[in-house]
Amino acid sequence: MLTKYIQEAMRQAKYEILSDDGTFYGEIPGFEGIYANSKTLEECREELEEVLEEWIFFRISKNLTLPTVGGLELSIKDVA
Repeated sequence: MLTKYIQEAMRQAKYEILSDDGTFYGEIPGFEGIYANSKTLEECREELEEVLEEWIFFRISKNLTLPTVGGLELSIKDVA
């Protein structure tokens, strides 16, 4: 489920080339604070995915909600 969630979030990513230095900037709408900036589009995608993964684990560790993306919802359940 986590892999599908990350893949769907990455499908929502938006990229642009920054005019001031020609680098690639990427972000995922609806995921506040998730962005990346790199020399190539592929590096930007990889960095964005790493940031997203870390952001997900951070939010889970703090018991914070995660946005629904593409109909997928990750939720934290107590396990005895």
